[in-house]
Amino acid sequence: MTTVDPTYAACPVPLPESERVLLGHGAGGQLSADLVTGLLLPALGSAAPAGPLEDAAVVPVGGVDVVISTDAYVVSPLFFPGGDIGCLAVHGTVNDLAMRAATPVALALAYVVEEGFPLADLRRVAASAGRAAAAAGVAVVCGDTKVVGRGAADGLYVVSTGIGHRPPGAAPSAGAVVSGDVVLLSGPIGSHGTAILSVREGLGFDADIASDTRPLHRLVAAMTAAGGTGVHALRDPTRGGLASALNEIAAASGVPVEIDEAALPVPPAVAAACEILGLDPAHVANEGCLVAFVAPERADEVLTAMRGLPEGGGAVRIGTVADHGEPGRVTVRTAVGSRRVLDMLVGEQLPRIC
Repeated sequence: MTTVDPTYAACPVPLPESERVLLGHGAGGQLSADLVTGLLLPALGSAAPAGPLEDAAVVPVGGVDVVISTDAYVVSPLFFPGGDIGCLAVHGTVNDLAMRAATPVALALAYVVEEGFPLADLRRVAASAGRAAAAAGVAVVCGDTKVVGRGAADGLYVVSTGIGHRPPGAAPSAGAVVSGDVVLLSGPIGSHGTAILSVREGLGFDADIASDTRPLHRLVAAMTAAGGTGVHALRDPTRGGLASALNEIAAASGVPVEIDEAALPVPPAVAAACEILGLDPAHVANEGCLVAFVAPERADEVLTAMRGLPEGGGAVRIGTVADHGEPGRVTVRTAVGSRRVLDMLVGEQLPRIC
């Protein structure tokens, strides 16, 4: 009999961490989903939200659908090609409201600042947030500032909360997708995550790649005006990238989704960077594009409306909701005609990207 020294025994598949928070719990992949559904939501008890998890919540107030969302931004570095943490905090919250077809009305901004942080950088971030809010047509109506000790905040964190309202009849939801729906993507993927990584690690890609951060509420308004109730679901593929967004919607609606790999718009510089680094562009974060599930009879109208705006000028069809296959599973038709499963990432691929 062969014996194994327990000192060197190891499981070929690492056991999941169950006692401590990992960076991967904040990456938008499977660990993030497990943290939310396994710990955070059960802890809320009867106060937990019902139904599928969305980018923003709809709260009926006096006959009006008020939409609310909140998010925290911890991106590193704070300044990157195409943007900074200030405009990112505004765009991210505006876009989360937009994914429920809401027009943003007001924002709240909170700054958590580390002792010793340069006032010039704080002024630069605050001014960028102000410009982004003005350009999006949304007021910053309240906020807060906290200062913590050296080493407690890595410079600066920004928390933004937004409220908006949506027109009657528009009700996109992660749980509203049905068989036959067409999957649309508003533009190229992968730019934000690779831009952040390039600057952080000094890889030199930043000369060719800039973040795509921008507001999407005007694009969504055009889409819902063209497609009406035929716009079934919207999601901006931020943390976890397009793969997480597709998997979340497929799981919430209980449908199989099939994507055409050749149709995915990946900028050449992003594709080259991902190939060098061993990354899948579908897992890389974005901040200025959205994925939509639209009824087939309205897809052409919605696609035309998307292409009529700068933020949707590169819109394309990338797949469909199949009438067969495993519910909740996302598959990709590859360039050679085979199929592969497109899963969420389990852990962390690119830390601190938003």
